[in-house]
Amino acid sequence: MGRLKRLDEVYAEHPVYFVTACTHERRELLVNDVVLRAVIEYGERGPERGAWLGSFVLMTDHLHAFVALDADRCRLSVWVSGLKAVTARVLKEDGIAGPQWQKGFFDHVLRGSESASEKWEYVRNNPVRAGLVQRPEDWAFWGQVHLLRSDEVGM
Repeated sequence: MGRLKRLDEVYAEHPVYFVTACTHERRELLVNDVVLRAVIEYGERGPERGAWLGSFVLMTDHLHAFVALDADRCRLSVWVSGLKAVTARVLKEDGIAGPQWQKGFFDHVLRGSESASEKWEYVRNNPVRAGLVQRPEDWAFWGQVHLLRSDEVGM
């Protein structure tokens, strides 16, 4: 039996990751305009460091995001640490004491054969499943900074 060509299916040049990060002790900190703006601004500055923030959803106590990286210029752990630092700073300025984030994060690299649209549907429906809104489009705490791939429908 030949060797599996699993790595051929990975976006080798700029892998796209599905990332989830949770607040410390699942504190409900993230659903506010200050955090939303900080995430968007961090994503807008990402290409300077080799990172492109695609679609994301802020929940009360966690964040889901799609991010593409130039692996020669940026490591995922560094990008997530930077995002946590930026949001922690604005939360602290807003009078919310730390720690704001759990250590670590969950990530999953999307493979070429995998449907990013299925993952996005899961993410965008999180506020509905949590009973926060009736329809995903009613949730105000999400965004898209960069279109990562044309095959990632509407992210």
